[in-house]
Amino acid sequence: MSDDQERAGFEALAQAGADDADAARALGVRLKASHQPSDLKALAALWIHGAVAAPETLPHVYDAVAEGYLGSPVGAAQVRTDTRSPPELISRAFWRDLWQLLEEPRAGLEAVNLTTKTAALAGQVSSHMLIRIAKAAKAWPGVIAAAGQGYPRPFTLEQLAACPPGSLGAVFHALIVDNGFDLEVLDRKALGVDQLPPPLDYLNARILQCHDLWHIVGDYKTTALHEVAISGFQLGQFGHHYSSMFLGMVLTRIAFERPEGGAIMLPTILTGYVHGRRTPPLLPVRWETVWNQPLDEVRAKLGVTPYASPFPADLFEQLSIAA
Repeated sequence: MSDDQERAGFEALAQAGADDADAARALGVRLKASHQPSDLKALAALWIHGAVAAPETLPHVYDAVAEGYLGSPVGAAQVRTDTRSPPELISRAFWRDLWQLLEEPRAGLEAVNLTTKTAALAGQVSSHMLIRIAKAAKAWPGVIAAAGQGYPRPFTLEQLAACPPGSLGAVFHALIVDNGFDLEVLDRKALGVDQLPPPLDYLNARILQCHDLWHIVGDYKTTALHEVAISGFQLGQFGHHYSSMFLGMVLTRIAFERPEGGAIMLPTILTGYVHGRRTPPLLPVRWETVWNQPLDEVRAKLGVTPYASPFPADLFEQLSIAA
């Protein structure tokens, strides 16, 4: 089969989606037993379907696959989205950009560059699809309450620098300054986040400012593997659309290029997702009220347990050095 035929078949799978949660659960069971390329492509197609054509299916598909793969239910209340609407037609522009992105060498897909490119890919969804994503987002726990607080004001380094040693604010300040990070992952104004339909305007601005903060509170390291894991966490927390796009893209690349990598990526993504589903909603937290408290106390107060990574956080960095 030619590359064009393989891609055409994948596009058809992604457009169609799955029949029901039982099929997704069975797919998770099969993948746990053996990471066959055909099953990895089927799952990647399901995730692309949810990200680009039917956002209402995302919690049901991820819950079912996680149960099948990890061997137990996610242990959280069902996210009740309305799944009656037919899927949107996935545009040729999206497929063109996805395949171009997947053809880029790994050296060109590091950190911020990958984040920017995937955000641009998410920009290929239609305005009607954005309305569907916004509606589906409201079904996730904590979203309506959080968005009701109003568009989030940016944090400042001055606020964080004033926090006492050992406090959440001080740890956050050190992470940003010591690593030369921006206080927000991407420029919300440049992305036009405030022009998105509510609550997406709030959600996208909030996660841009809280991504690295959630790294700290959830105990996700700033490594390549844990960037994938925290995307699962963000999706499990509030159905984060960018994370669904990112994870669909990552698994598609694995399925087409390195199916053996499914044995690392799937447990990482799915344990992060389940961690997000089981953790009380973090979106509504008024972080400014807990900046001065020790990190362990903040975790206990919010009901956050540290992420139990199935692999060493720096696994990819270790493999890179060994290579």
